[in-house]
Amino acid sequence: MKRVCLILAVSVVLWSCSEPSLVARTIVSGNPPLLSDWGQVGVLNNRIVLADTVEPYDLASSLFTDYAHKLRTVWMPPGTAAAYRSDDVLEFPVGTVITKTFYYPRTAIGAKYVRRAPDTSAQLLAGKLGVDAIRLIETRILVRRESGWDAIPYRWNEAQTDATLQRTGDIVPLTMVTDTGVEEDFSYWVPNVNQCSSCHGIDAKSRVLHPIGPKVRHLNKRYHFDTAGVNQLDHWVAAGILEGAPVSSEWGQNVDWTDQEQALTARARAYLDINCSHCHSKQGPANTSGLHLDPATALGPAFGLCKLPIAAGKGTGNRSYDIVPGRPDDSILVHRLESTIPDVMMPEIGRALRHTEAVSMIRDWVLELDGGCTTG
Repeated sequence: MKRVCLILAVSVVLWSCSEPSLVARTIVSGNPPLLSDWGQVGVLNNRIVLADTVEPYDLASSLFTDYAHKLRTVWMPPGTAAAYRSDDVLEFPVGTVITKTFYYPRTAIGAKYVRRAPDTSAQLLAGKLGVDAIRLIETRILVRRESGWDAIPYRWNEAQTDATLQRTGDIVPLTMVTDTGVEEDFSYWVPNVNQCSSCHGIDAKSRVLHPIGPKVRHLNKRYHFDTAGVNQLDHWVAAGILEGAPVSSEWGQNVDWTDQEQALTARARAYLDINCSHCHSKQGPANTSGLHLDPATALGPAFGLCKLPIAAGKGTGNRSYDIVPGRPDDSILVHRLESTIPDVMMPEIGRALRHTEAVSMIRDWVLELDGGCTTG
């Protein structure tokens, strides 16, 4: 009897010492003070972990946020699934929680110094990169409630153990360090609750919040965190969290803009789509500009070719057209992507640094375009 009691006691001790697990849930109203209250993503034993029912995902081309690395996840209530939509964001069920965690690789210099490096989210999820090797900045949550989508920002603490609700936003002073040792000071911007609508209020009339990234054309790629290389949409269909999808040959697909094997026009349009088209479309907040950078817009005047600016103000830099084929230096689009001056740069929020590699690619694309404008 004593031996049985001893075995039971040891079992209890071992069970109590095992790693705790996250339990994902939705919160129907109110915004809890801690990210951990959602049970979606957390830190355990120096590793980023997700709840068992939380799905990580990636996009073919990513929105630029001052070279921040991003870990994206989605969770839907048990027994529910997203509905397929060919050209728009998937129709997610009520209760869905989408998270995006922004972080940087650390340097050996100090917490303020972060490295400019290729995305490491795959290594992070695979446990090959410890939290002590990165600087967690913020996690943004989009939750679908009965009344619609709500956006909730959380700021990671200095101990990197949890993130706290940051309704008023924040500014984080950082220094970007390149592989060659070049340093550039910048202020990382954590949006406040109201500023989230600047991007996610994709309809100029209603300004109702919606996700931006989870569209078929952005998700149609190999499953970034799966060593087997499964297509993300195939994986979602097999897991029962995506319904109504046609055969895969009918799925739209954007290229990875960094893939130099792809056509330059496809790369440029993919970059402008994910970074600009949620505002620059017929329905978007920047529709008054007359510049539409969505995939449905043909490569012509509405896409900027020889188009006169309508509402650019001093953002024109004394240039005459949004895009002048063959002349990137004379193109307003290139000028605004290169700029870091408020009221000139585009996108106008969400960055303080120039996306050097992308601007170079856009310049090459404009240089390659045939034709010319009558004046300017």
